[in-house]
Amino acid sequence: MHTIWKGAISFGLVHVPVKMFAATEDKDISMRYVHKECSTPLSYVRKCQSCDREVGWDEISKGYEYEKGRFVLFEKDELEKLNQEVNREIKILDFVDLEEIDPIYFQKTYYLSPGDTGSNAYSLLLESIKQTNKIGIASVSLRSKSSLAAIRVIDRCIAMNTIFYPDEIRPVGQVPNLPEASQVNDKELTMAKMLIEQLSTPFEPEKYKDEYRSALMDAIQQKISGEEIRVAPEQQRANVIDLMSALQASLDAVKPEKPAAGKRKGKKAKDSVS
Repeated sequence: MHTIWKGAISFGLVHVPVKMFAATEDKDISMRYVHKECSTPLSYVRKCQSCDREVGWDEISKGYEYEKGRFVLFEKDELEKLNQEVNREIKILDFVDLEEIDPIYFQKTYYLSPGDTGSNAYSLLLESIKQTNKIGIASVSLRSKSSLAAIRVIDRCIAMNTIFYPDEIRPVGQVPNLPEASQVNDKELTMAKMLIEQLSTPFEPEKYKDEYRSALMDAIQQKISGEEIRVAPEQQRANVIDLMSALQASLDAVKPEKPAAGKRKGKKAKDSVS
């Protein structure tokens, strides 16, 4: 793994040197824009519309548009002075229960390993979090962005999840067309709950596959080989308008198969003999 950040976790006066690694990877298949006529990849050009010419990186500043067409500009060193990343510190502010954090807050996960020194402090923090079953809420700055973070344990590793600030979460009240109150048919509700029970299973992440990525890779290989792209026909979905009919059809589709009559009789006969 490639180290993307070096710093320390602090809680109270305890200082734990750590290295940071990305815990996830983006497996999206990258596509480029290509000129159809000659198959040449198109390049991104930084062009000033007023000067009508390409602009080099040394001529670029960052700006905030406070009114239409009016900007305040910042140089790199000005932003660096405002950025807390120079502290290289993941500062734990509080410890909370994981159940208290709604999943909507979570962003990206990172693994933290012990720094070149401080292995004992790392082990101490890991075991303390694990045995108290708590999650540390910390402040951190990564890539010029300040963020909250959740410090937790995954197996034998301290992990950090960046999380949104509360004002970055849009209120549910902004969602249009939500029902004023839940008014459901009791029979439909019972059947829906039965369907949920039938579909309930332990979470096994390895059984979920990115079907689109798999199909796209197959299509890419077919094109490389000069073959015609073959796509499996889509299964026709029944156009069920009646909700009760849809629930019943769904339950019928997921019901476990009953044992054959012969097997049941055989078992019964065996039981009577014994």
